[in-house]
Amino acid sequence: MTATPPPATADLAGAPTAALAVRAEGRGRGGGLSPRAAFLLRRLGRLLVSLAVVVVASFFLIHLVPGDPVRAALGIQASPELVAATRAELGLDKPVPAQFIDYVAGLLRGDFGDSIRTGRPVSETIAQRFPATVTLGVVSFLVALFAAVPLGIGAAVALQRPGRRVADALISGVLGMLIAVPGFLLAVGLIALFAVQLRWLPAAGWGEPRDAVLPVLALALGPMAYLARIVQVEMSGVLGATYMTTARAKRLPGRLVYLRHALPNIITASLTVSGLLLSGMVAGTVLIETVFAIPGMGGVMVPAVGAKDYPIVQGLVIVYALIILGVNLIVDLILVTVDPRSSITEG
Repeated sequence: MTATPPPATADLAGAPTAALAVRAEGRGRGGGLSPRAAFLLRRLGRLLVSLAVVVVASFFLIHLVPGDPVRAALGIQASPELVAATRAELGLDKPVPAQFIDYVAGLLRGDFGDSIRTGRPVSETIAQRFPATVTLGVVSFLVALFAAVPLGIGAAVALQRPGRRVADALISGVLGMLIAVPGFLLAVGLIALFAVQLRWLPAAGWGEPRDAVLPVLALALGPMAYLARIVQVEMSGVLGATYMTTARAKRLPGRLVYLRHALPNIITASLTVSGLLLSGMVAGTVLIETVFAIPGMGGVMVPAVGAKDYPIVQGLVIVYALIILGVNLIVDLILVTVDPRSSITEG
């Protein structure tokens, strides 16, 4: 008679069950997705929801502005018959909810509509003006970023030396002034000094590198000062840490101490603030482009709002929103790469 094999011990029998339980729990939490993939899906979902809110808000808010866009486009001498025919052609004689449905259907086809004033497709206007706006925003952001980080680190190091009260008052005063001055007022001051008084740079225009100097400075100085202040505060905390004292005790070169041991510990906060600043700088291009007569999207936005040119305003708002939401998504992905634990667990 064949002997029956002994039953598995509790440890051996429970091991597969425990492993299966852990796997099931992991699938329950992430749906079979890795933490990074789940994080990306959450962020994409938020982006789509935010974009939908922007579409709805931009459509209905512009319709609350008093005035008749067709009358404004045709002039006060246009006959009532011509105004009525134009309104019917543009679909503005329909109820607002019906107009919204038609507008969303057009967006799903990639059609932003045609300008009420010029009759040109909105997508054509955006494509023509988009490069100047993006160039201004990106160059200004890079100037602010690459100037703010060394300034903030230098300010933090200066505050570690004797006489730091004077240095702190001077640094805080200069940075605070640049942060407090509005961008358009700074732009006017730069024009008065460098274009009118000194005549070193042009007051308006776009096309040559020298034309971009004043607009970039006007857009970058405020964010640069704010980011430098954040870097200074973060670096001041890092410089007092124990591991920094240990690094100095090893008599490591100053450059190695700051770049290898200090800089990585301020990247997360700097990246978070940088993303917010870039979003604000993209929105700030509207005023800067108006002041310096730059042929960007801001130069179209301001008169379009006054004329109630619905398609232009709605199309530009969506493009600006896409840029800002895209920037925030990129910053989130960079933060996940730099600091996966804190970013992914925050959801």
